[in-house]
Amino acid sequence: MTRRLVFWLAAFFLASLTARAQDKVELFGGYSYEHYNGSPSGNLNGWELSGQYKFARWLGGVADVDAHYGSPSGVNTKAVHFLFGPQISFPARVSPFFHVLIGGAHIRGVGGTNTSFSTAVGAGLDSRIAPFLSWRIIQFDYLGTRFFHVTQNDARISTGLVVRF
Repeated sequence: MTRRLVFWLAAFFLASLTARAQDKVELFGGYSYEHYNGSPSGNLNGWELSGQYKFARWLGGVADVDAHYGSPSGVNTKAVHFLFGPQISFPARVSPFFHVLIGGAHIRGVGGTNTSFSTAVGAGLDSRIAPFLSWRIIQFDYLGTRFFHVTQNDARISTGLVVRF
């Protein structure tokens, strides 16, 4: 009897810890589209990966990296962003979020290669599929860069899966 009681108490305690630790880390990966508003402007396709550590149910720190590829005006182009910053979420079955990210960006192909300070201000909507899995229905970001001493005001739209643990 005592062994059973200890077993069930330990199982309950471990399940409680697992449930409490859940949703502390989120990993997102998916398809991403960027409209590059440089010279020449064009549409780029690629991927985006991000990780978020939640300090509270509604506040987290995000690290985000993406790469977009295309051939505006026949020039092979690759743009990469490395961004970090806070994200505010509204936890629910369908969960909206907002973030402000800063970091760097690098471009190759349009006029050579260049590195720039970069910002992203955006929002999105996640829909829970399972206790540990969501679909990022949409994430829209304004991307600001300054490649080759010219300001670019780009748009990035992403979708994909979010895994929580």
